[in-house]
Amino acid sequence: MTFINPKTDFAFKKIFGSNESKPILISFLNAMIYDGNPTIADLEIIDPYLASRVPYLKDSYLDVKARLAGGATVIIEMQVLNVASFAKRVVYNAAKTYSTQLIRGQGYFKLKPVIALTITDFEMFDHDQEVISHFVFKEKKRLFDYVDPEIELIFIELPKFNKQLDELETLTDKWIYFMKNAPSLEIVPSTMETVSEIQQAFAIANETNLNSEELADLEEREMFILDQQGVLLKGIEKGIAQGREQGIAEGREEGREEGVALGMREKALEIARQLLNVLDNQTISQTTGLSVEDIQNLRKE
Repeated sequence: MTFINPKTDFAFKKIFGSNESKPILISFLNAMIYDGNPTIADLEIIDPYLASRVPYLKDSYLDVKARLAGGATVIIEMQVLNVASFAKRVVYNAAKTYSTQLIRGQGYFKLKPVIALTITDFEMFDHDQEVISHFVFKEKKRLFDYVDPEIELIFIELPKFNKQLDELETLTDKWIYFMKNAPSLEIVPSTMETVSEIQQAFAIANETNLNSEELADLEEREMFILDQQGVLLKGIEKGIAQGREQGIAEGREEGREEGVALGMREKALEIARQLLNVLDNQTISQTTGLSVEDIQNLRKE
């Protein structure tokens, strides 16, 4: 068997956001948010999976959105590319989801918690080696919660997860292993067969269950990700090379740091050029971290 890559937005929505995915999503969220405890008994997938009609464009920044039985909203995003200002975008999406619950005239008491679950295929926090990081509002010195946790940010950093199949013990381990390694597997591992929801996820991820249109869409998205990863690498390499040249005159360490900065900007500019025909200036600015003026200048090139 060949399994599609759940790290692409198409596959992620297909596995976790389709009409048949409810038990899968419940198991996944219990593993990612509640340490595998059956805290979530029921939920509603707010935006069922619909394939995008616009090539190379994510359906939205939020791959899957669900409302839990108690009223809390969970927004889930799988992010492969480490784009500029991504950390700010996560906070923005969580705050926007929280603030747009009310219509004019409604009281604040109607607001329900928002949990933003973000799975990344890159390291978000270089100074820390834990796979899962969970952020809430707390008093800065004494660390008590700000009333109830109204907005929570949870990050799963896949590159930091290094357990092998024979080391998988918890439901959390098994789901993270699925997210990271499904495309490299040929069968459902015996250590994961005991979790029926993971078996269902593998069944949805089986390429033989996709039609030709879905396979073509998946291939295009995977190629786009590879192209963008190449852009990032090329930009960083170019920036480092420029930094080295300048470092000869201004000092090796200073040149290296400036080179990385130049490379990151070059990366952002290349990504912005790819988006000029499909997004407005403000959205491109938020996505890449470039100024609106930078985007306007790119359109004049």
